[in-house]
Amino acid sequence: MKKWFLSLLLLLPTLALAEDTLDTGDTAWMMISTALVLLMTPAGLALFYSGMSRSKNILNTYAMVMGAFVLAFVVWIVAGYSIAFGTADGSMNAVIGGFSHIMLDGISWTDLSGSYPTYVFIVFQGTFAAITVAIASGSVVERLKFSTWMVFVVLWVLIVYAPITHMVWGGGYLFDEGALDFAGGTVVHMNGGLAGLVMAMMLGKRKGYQTTAIKPVSIIFTALGAALLWFGWYGFNGGSAFGANAIAGLAYLTTTIAASVAALGWMLLEWITYKKVTLLGIATGIIAGLVSITPAAGFVSVSGAFIIGVIGSVFAFYGVTMLKKKLGYDDSLDAFGVHFLAGLWGAIATGIFALNDQDLLWDGPLKESGDRMGQILVQFESVIVVGLITLVGTVVVYYIASALTGGGRVDEDIETMGLDEAVHGERGFNL
Repeated sequence: MKKWFLSLLLLLPTLALAEDTLDTGDTAWMMISTALVLLMTPAGLALFYSGMSRSKNILNTYAMVMGAFVLAFVVWIVAGYSIAFGTADGSMNAVIGGFSHIMLDGISWTDLSGSYPTYVFIVFQGTFAAITVAIASGSVVERLKFSTWMVFVVLWVLIVYAPITHMVWGGGYLFDEGALDFAGGTVVHMNGGLAGLVMAMMLGKRKGYQTTAIKPVSIIFTALGAALLWFGWYGFNGGSAFGANAIAGLAYLTTTIAASVAALGWMLLEWITYKKVTLLGIATGIIAGLVSITPAAGFVSVSGAFIIGVIGSVFAFYGVTMLKKKLGYDDSLDAFGVHFLAGLWGAIATGIFALNDQDLLWDGPLKESGDRMGQILVQFESVIVVGLITLVGTVVVYYIASALTGGGRVDEDIETMGLDEAVHGERGFNL
């Protein structure tokens, strides 16, 4: 009798765990992934961008990225999360999630999203919202008012980012259509890259663009930023498996493959074109590979990751070196050329290379009936819908932000002096 009672006592912790759906391993992984994604913006992206800007604008570039992160996250908590992942009634649910969770109302610290706390999911997704709008800053640095940028961040997260997130990930129209986007090809990279181009074209070119040399202040900063982004991307893609599981392991592998082969591809293209291999090119190639694999990371095989990474570097390389020159737009730090074009390719490539594996796929024609062409068409539909919403939404938001701040562009004297001292009263280097 005593032995039986002792055995029962030993089993009690196991029985308690069986009744509790929270998994401590998944929770720990999602918290680590969230921290990794957070590192990508105020450290990785900020260094990557500021290193490519001119010395007189390095602090302003960094401030735009860091400012975007903290402001976007607050906006996400106040209303963005509710719009993206809430539940609306009727036809509106195809576009927005509603307003039931404003200031996270109705969500308790004990609530779970699958096997980990909902609060962790909220923070994880908030870091995605923040980096997406920060990506757009790369197209407009050195000439956009800081005040206009701050207003833009608030409105854009609510009007453009949150509804697109709902449509793709939150149970909206594209989610119901079966569009596949593992970690943000359409939601993050196409969205942020296109928003940047739209603003750049509305602002106009920088003073002296294409007539005077515009040299980056520190390629070393940019390379360091690329390394930090790559490090953080394991949380970005691996965390999108939403658990410490085999799919996260697959995303780790495909992410590393795509980044590596894309960097090699960019190096080869530079050598063929210019007979030189640049550190800036290697860093940019890494980012192009990471962007292109993001929507496919948990869906494709090793060979698929190779192809996606190589072609992603080709899209980005010619977008930066040829398309930009041919069309004449001033995309300051090539946010459109790298993020939009590589993200566009990755979103479509997901339909082409996704494994027909029921344990990997979320939904869609490929999972439901093995219809590969149907899945590819859904992927095309998703990039068109997201592109149109981003285009129209960004135009509207920029006009509002510009009107509220007395025009979006800095004065010519300030642009000539540099935004660091004129706007922030600081210098990046006091030598």
